[in-house]
Amino acid sequence: MPGPRSSPRPRTASLAMALACVVICGAAPSMSCAAVSRLDDSASPRPQVRGDFANAQGMDGNMVVLPFGRIEYRLATAPHVGRRARIFYVIPPAIVGLRSPAGLQVQWRAGGVFASGTGRPGDRVQVWTGVVQAPWMNETFDLTLRIDPRELRLPSGAALSFESIFEIETFP
Repeated sequence: MPGPRSSPRPRTASLAMALACVVICGAAPSMSCAAVSRLDDSASPRPQVRGDFANAQGMDGNMVVLPFGRIEYRLATAPHVGRRARIFYVIPPAIVGLRSPAGLQVQWRAGGVFASGTGRPGDRVQVWTGVVQAPWMNETFDLTLRIDPRELRLPSGAALSFESIFEIETFP
């Protein structure tokens, strides 16, 4: 009589975890998934962006361009020093007064080692990749918003305001 059979469950669970890693992280089953965390930017002088429509300029009939100028970010990277990583600029998915993500495009021109780019509410845009070398990363973005006023319904007396964050993905 044969001995007790081992349950296929551990193999199935292991396969499911490997497949989840491939689907979620884009990693091969033999690799570990990247660890994702929000970077602390509390040392930044002005992390929140507030719109002043006095500087807005009309463009293409349906768009308004709102320049913000330079925003300085000071990111605490000490826990990640020596690790391979990617950093992402994350625009919040919900912005008070904005009816649709299509109504706002955030553009930035980086003033340091980060990449320049564009995004819409809810986007997570990679701005840096490499090995973290220092406990702090300092960066400035020259921000400009492109707004479709048809998609903007701000409460009376309110300003367009949002706070993007930075996330870091570290690899084993």
